[in-house]
Amino acid sequence: MKNLPLDSKLNVEQIFSKNIISANIVGACFALLLITGVITTAVALSLDRLTLLPPALSWTAFIQGEISQKIVIALREAPVPKSLANTERGVSWVLAGDLGPRVRQGEANWLYLNDELVVNKNALANEDIRAKEIIKVRDVLANKGIKLLVLVVPDKSRIESSHLGRLQRSTAFSNRASRWINNLVGANIELIDFTGSLANLKASGVETFLRTDSHWTEQGAEAAAILTASKIKQLSISPTPLQITEITKLALMPRPGDLVRLAGVDWLPSSLQPLPESVQQSTFRVMSSANATSTVTADDLFGDADLPNIALIGTSFSRTSHFVPFLEHHLQAKIGNFAKDGGNFAGAAKAYFKSPSFINTPPKLVIWEIPERVLQSPVIDENIEL
Repeated sequence: MKNLPLDSKLNVEQIFSKNIISANIVGACFALLLITGVITTAVALSLDRLTLLPPALSWTAFIQGEISQKIVIALREAPVPKSLANTERGVSWVLAGDLGPRVRQGEANWLYLNDELVVNKNALANEDIRAKEIIKVRDVLANKGIKLLVLVVPDKSRIESSHLGRLQRSTAFSNRASRWINNLVGANIELIDFTGSLANLKASGVETFLRTDSHWTEQGAEAAAILTASKIKQLSISPTPLQITEITKLALMPRPGDLVRLAGVDWLPSSLQPLPESVQQSTFRVMSSANATSTVTADDLFGDADLPNIALIGTSFSRTSHFVPFLEHHLQAKIGNFAKDGGNFAGAAKAYFKSPSFINTPPKLVIWEIPERVLQSPVIDENIEL
């Protein structure tokens, strides 16, 4: 700092000193949390009030992560007050702007899921395994007279990269989605990449993803739904049963973001949380349909004589911002929504293809929605049986 003016030197030194103090306070809180956790967990184990391992141990369970998952779930029930963990997260955010390991802060109060920015080990092998799994599922479904349509949802950090600020996406991600998509298209998989549609919407000045949430906005979801409906018509699928819906746009309303909750700071007063956002939300009213009044779920489908001939499997993208109601609106038909929050690549597929709804009343078309961010993530028990 020898070439800086005296006042600049003092300013830099003050900022540096403040950051050290904040880091020390955060570190002390975290150390207190760890010490308290170790002591109380040890006491609980000694009193048989906490069980970390499952009754039956096996090498297969260990390899597939079942044992580690059991330990994580058990530790959540350890006698460390949840309020203590919340306090650590709140202090870290308020003093140091730290949102924890799962959430990263861009500029202008934009938040991003860290999973989108992490380079995974064996990334290319992982995406190749998933591509082969989709081809296998397509072939099995084709033998049953069922068509498959794959939807790929691009990363928020790619479409909304203008708000990343100091955050950076690895250059390894530059052609991740396009390479995977091209491989599947080369295998004659029917597929939609939402990148172009969302990018065009973004270029027109419309936000395609929520600022404090990992999911798309209603505008982004509807743009994806319109593209999907057009593709379904090209596949010569006649969606049934008929359902006409009326959409009403409501005034702007506060919408809690899942990234604020994931960061563990949603318990703070709103004035101390990352800047909340308000969004326009829609309501859907069924105008005409055959024996139906709302979007069909797994429980509604089984035993219903008027079943949709299109089933959707996927993730929370298919359960947020009214993607499925928008798709139903543009298809003028009901859809069986079997998507699962946290379903990642295969969660919803594994559950649906084993369900009575699929076995007893198979559809004409299966739509499989997959987020880009899961393409290269670690592969754990994703073999799908039909």
